[in-house]
Amino acid sequence: MNRLIEPKVRGCICTTAHPAGCAQNVHEQIKYVTNHAPIASGPKKVLVIGASTGYGLASRIVAAFGARAQTIGIFFERAANDKRTASAGWYHAAAFEQAAHQAGLYAKSINGDAFSDAIKQEAIALIKQDWGGAVDLVIYSLASPRRTHPRTGISFTSALKPIGAPYSNKTIDIISGHLLNVCIEPAIPKEVVDTVAVMGGEDWIMWIEAFLKESLLAKAAQTIAYTYLGPKLTDPIYSKGTIGEAKKDLVAASKILQQRLFPINGSAFISVNKALVTQASAAIPVVPLYISLLYKIMKAKKLHEGCIEQMYRLYADRLYRQDGKVPVDAQGLIRIDDWEIREDVQQAVSELWSKVDDKNVATLTDFVGYRHEFYKLFGFKIEGVDYTQTQMVEVPIPSLNVPK
Repeated sequence: MNRLIEPKVRGCICTTAHPAGCAQNVHEQIKYVTNHAPIASGPKKVLVIGASTGYGLASRIVAAFGARAQTIGIFFERAANDKRTASAGWYHAAAFEQAAHQAGLYAKSINGDAFSDAIKQEAIALIKQDWGGAVDLVIYSLASPRRTHPRTGISFTSALKPIGAPYSNKTIDIISGHLLNVCIEPAIPKEVVDTVAVMGGEDWIMWIEAFLKESLLAKAAQTIAYTYLGPKLTDPIYSKGTIGEAKKDLVAASKILQQRLFPINGSAFISVNKALVTQASAAIPVVPLYISLLYKIMKAKKLHEGCIEQMYRLYADRLYRQDGKVPVDAQGLIRIDDWEIREDVQQAVSELWSKVDDKNVATLTDFVGYRHEFYKLFGFKIEGVDYTQTQMVEVPIPSLNVPK
């Protein structure tokens, strides 16, 4: 079915997605990677759990087009129907697979709940069938607000709240650009537990243990999960809030996995990535204003990176360096947020934070850039795309015979 597609924003989410815009987004990222040096020592068989948007999508693109890796992507996306477009992640995955196949690269996808045992078994069966095992990189990049535990059937919903005391600060409305004052009540104990259950490391451990049980990991295989720490400015709502507890659990999981992978000389890492406009970050109070200020400063200093730049640097300068060493900080974390947390950058952001108000928000922040990136997540406002043309909304993902 062909139709004219326009963005329809509700809260911090866009309920429509543009297939041509999403495809152009993928092609731009592929172009960035192919315009840079190949990652000669990179992985060859890569599973990306959470592969359809943001850092997960960029990770898959770098693996495929930077290292010529075979990739399997797992995601939970919505196909189009007669009432609505597909989700942006669906269109991203379709464009990626089509481009990979045209480049002679193996690429298949699995659409379903990555938290479930059924999807884990489907991935195991596909890897056995097509690869015979020997996965050398597993990327864990899930960003979901809910999780149903596969063993107990209990469902958990994450909460983006401070712990111990209410938190008040200013944020920015991602559509109007007006500043708002927010006051968030502290999480109750159950909300902390639930957030850790959704966003912590238990499911990551389940994935790797399932692969170890089936002997699907190559010698010296690596697995990596993504996190964000942020500045002191966002501590109450982030690192010291419910999300922070979940992130601590994720780091603890990496230590457990490091021990489990020792017999095959494998490694488990956490990569601390830069703050970027994502569907997840748009939902966190205060963070959109911080990112708007951060973009302003980092662009002025020529330090700004998006997902694809971050992931290329992760592969080329950290995970697959020519010397074979993976540089980490004192806590064992890979720091791809190193430019964001530079003292001069954070000092400049802090100074602007104290000054910004409704009268000067347009000049002190890069809210225009923030809002552009927000729409781009869903395939809108991308250069080179004619939004006056109708679009076929039912776009197939080649490896999925029956959309789920």
